[in-house]
Amino acid sequence: MRARKLLAVLIAMLALGVVAVGCGGDDDDSTSDNKATTEDSGGGGPIKVAYLSDCEGAFGAFFEPDIAGANLAFIQFAGASASGEKPSDGIEGAKVGDSEIEFVGAGCADDTADKAIEETRRLMEQEDADILIGPLSGDEGIAVANYAKEHPDKTFINGTSGAQDTTLKVQAPNFFRFHSDGAQWSAGLGEYAYDELGWRTAAVIGDDYSFPYTSLAGFVAEFCAKGGKVTKRIWPPLGEKDYSSFISQIPDDTDGIYYGIGGAGLVSFMKQYQEQKGKIDPKKTMGNVFFDDPLVLKEVSNAVTGAYTAGPTAADSNEQAVADYVKALDDAYGKEISGLAASVFVYNYYTAAWGLIKGLEAVNGDISDQSKLQEALKTVTLDAPWGEIKLDDNRNGVADNFVKEIVPDTNGDKVPDVKTIRRIPGVEQTFGGTFTADTPPPDRSNPKCEKGASIPWLGQSEEVDFSSK
Repeated sequence: MRARKLLAVLIAMLALGVVAVGCGGDDDDSTSDNKATTEDSGGGGPIKVAYLSDCEGAFGAFFEPDIAGANLAFIQFAGASASGEKPSDGIEGAKVGDSEIEFVGAGCADDTADKAIEETRRLMEQEDADILIGPLSGDEGIAVANYAKEHPDKTFINGTSGAQDTTLKVQAPNFFRFHSDGAQWSAGLGEYAYDELGWRTAAVIGDDYSFPYTSLAGFVAEFCAKGGKVTKRIWPPLGEKDYSSFISQIPDDTDGIYYGIGGAGLVSFMKQYQEQKGKIDPKKTMGNVFFDDPLVLKEVSNAVTGAYTAGPTAADSNEQAVADYVKALDDAYGKEISGLAASVFVYNYYTAAWGLIKGLEAVNGDISDQSKLQEALKTVTLDAPWGEIKLDDNRNGVADNFVKEIVPDTNGDKVPDVKTIRRIPGVEQTFGGTFTADTPPPDRSNPKCEKGASIPWLGQSEEVDFSSK
């Protein structure tokens, strides 16, 4: 699943740090007095749905793929068709129960909480959306979840933001995440590093904001539970251009390094690391969900071939449900988008919209009282392409996770392949009680490195070899 043309364009934009898409509309963040009426909220009128993603900042290149994922769910399950040439042109013709779905716009954020809230207010208060699907990034998600608490008559479905606090700490009753969080996406790596690679010490390095805190927390909790030691934690700012001072902090005597740098930063970081320290030893290298994302893998291939990563998708899966999902994306938007089907940015917006549709079906499309929709959403389970997704008591996804090795190219396109080696079934957000609403949130120094935590999936991972099927 390659999308050479789109990859080349998007990665070039990432590497240059020049990703800006005109997608936001009116940026006025003043609070409007407009309120959804019964007629406009499913009681005979259309259901107004808005999206929120990033079209600027470190993740700006993911904007159109995000929206394609959400649109696909409406195309597959609500009778919609694509409107216009770009995914951000929206959908038309969608209907659930007795109500039509009206797409009222896609908000343009830039990986900051302030911009995400500015766009959320515009969409929910000025465009009068009933339901928001988004946002993309960690700090944005925490901010939108807090906004949701103040607007109980609206419903919010997370896009792909993965900070743990968004659901575990904020606990907005009208905010739902139909995917696992960043810590869950690291499940399986700590155990693999300790048992299979023989790591006993590790350093971690990640962008200095909530998602990498969460992502690295999953690795730290699991690796330390096995008996490993984390000797250094390094936090360059999100969007950093010169990583030299941070690279110099990485100890040379550690058994391995876990990387949590994402977006445009990962491309720059890997190039600078090789210039400063030389070739990366793949057996001493692990990375979070960005390592094998199709949008960046080509550009960082020389650095990460042979390294390990994890996440909620497995690009090499040959299971029928995955093939059907990829084909549907291809039919809707062509190979430039379907080649990104395993990207969490595409997949999580897809499951977000699908979860919403199932909730709307349960209330026959009537959202005149959104509390009924919100009650229905709590019980939604998705038989998704890469395994079942259900929600916990905090409305956060419980899902399988996959440990993967990045292996040399086998088809001549000069992009490494991804080989899935383990499935960790039913990963839940608390890591067996390691993370709770009362424990310190993941940050620069938390969680502490503690041996013996009772993480339920340790020793329960399943070996996977899709090539043998």
